[in-house]
Amino acid sequence: MSSQAAATELDVLIVGAGISGIGAAHYLQREHPRRTYAILESRGALGGTWDLFRYPGIRSDSDLHTFGYEFKPWRDKDAIADGDKILAYLRETAEERGIDRHIRFHTKVISADWSAERARWTVVVERADTGERSTLTCSWLFCAAGYYRYDEGFTPHFAGREDFRGRIVHPQHWPADLDYTGKRVVVIGSGATAVTVVPAMAATAEHVTMLQRTPSYVMPVPAGDKIAERLKKVLGDRRGHALARRKNILKQAAVWRFCQRFPKTARKLIRLANVKVLPDGYPVDEHFSPPYDPWDQRLCAAPNGDLFRAIRRGHASVVTDRIDTYTETGLRLASGRELPADVVVTATGLNVQAMGAITLSVDGRPVDLADTVAYKGMMLSGVPNFSYAIGYTNSSWTLKVGLLCEHLCRLLARMDEGGYDTACPEVADPGMPLRPLLDFQAGYVRRAVDRLPRQGDRAPWLTSMQYTKDVKLLRKLPVDDPELRLSRSPAHAAAATKAGV
Repeated sequence: MSSQAAATELDVLIVGAGISGIGAAHYLQREHPRRTYAILESRGALGGTWDLFRYPGIRSDSDLHTFGYEFKPWRDKDAIADGDKILAYLRETAEERGIDRHIRFHTKVISADWSAERARWTVVVERADTGERSTLTCSWLFCAAGYYRYDEGFTPHFAGREDFRGRIVHPQHWPADLDYTGKRVVVIGSGATAVTVVPAMAATAEHVTMLQRTPSYVMPVPAGDKIAERLKKVLGDRRGHALARRKNILKQAAVWRFCQRFPKTARKLIRLANVKVLPDGYPVDEHFSPPYDPWDQRLCAAPNGDLFRAIRRGHASVVTDRIDTYTETGLRLASGRELPADVVVTATGLNVQAMGAITLSVDGRPVDLADTVAYKGMMLSGVPNFSYAIGYTNSSWTLKVGLLCEHLCRLLARMDEGGYDTACPEVADPGMPLRPLLDFQAGYVRRAVDRLPRQGDRAPWLTSMQYTKDVKLLRKLPVDDPELRLSRSPAHAAAATKAGV
């Protein structure tokens, strides 16, 4: 650990050493090399999701030319990449830029209290391995801890669980000793995790059944990107990566806009793609026709059609039904059908956890996140010198994170220029209509919506999910905003007066 990373008083504290935290550190040290910072990571390794998840087939569901960093070219031939490759990419990024030397592992943030007098956060941290608590201070707190609990996945209650004689596992806590070779497996769920796990397990299991209550949209997509590979071959890694990234940003935006404007046509096109890769006569409408429109929830990707290939070969199947109860040998469904199983995988989702479960307060007054409004999708009303990283739900997560990190660096520069040490968003219109932070229908979001911040109906209180709009707002427009109050703390003003400034 460097002397800077061992300090107790820093300029910036970044919470989380995943893809967002590592990206934030890069932008910060590039744009503000004199600012001191540390990354606080509760686990014992960097990588966040990509180090935590170990289930079979773990991979991205976005292409790595956009899911990866703008500043570091993705060089692997697989655009939809597995978890090991993504983790190696993150480790390489942190090592190349010396970011790894700023990480404090096994350090969990418990609480943070803002002092208006000193313009500093007092942050209580706990050693995850010993339980010992200590205090750090910083002038800016950046939460890059993601949006879900790392220690607990979501598993709904099903009757009879204790009667089942097989093994039940959640993908978020995959046991290293699980051997499913030649066994009957039931995967409960129909989201991105289930769509990933089923074909991966089907390669060695006797049979894998994806049991879903409601179908999801699943699109077969190429695992590689031939155009990107040609661009990199002709133009070199850096320029080729930049053009491939731009191409894929435009492609993602076009697909999303098309689905929003023409949902019926989009539904028909997805159905045609499914029919093409499934066996003749397969009941597509029963198992792959959701009751909602495309992109009301995130579309699932099947690289090279792996899920459909497993179904076609008879190694996997889909059942759409409700669970009545576990039995000793499997699951009994609402229809009365019995599904035999040796292993049940509960790919039933995440538990949303806002702001890393940090208890925030301002001058001793607790902050209730549900009472705050998101400013530019990166700060909270009434909470000074605090920002967070939540990426896009309708395209690559990292596209949004990169833009808001750039904007934060611009804001810090503006504060330096004006001699300010405090930045606090304040809603000018108390009657502004509010709505949920994430207009997204996924179950894990709906379960937590009442505990999350809100968003408004106008800029800068809208949380945009469109990259082109965010480029304008976060990269091109001035930092100064009537609803962002920049000020000098009493301590700062007194010091300036004493110095004759």
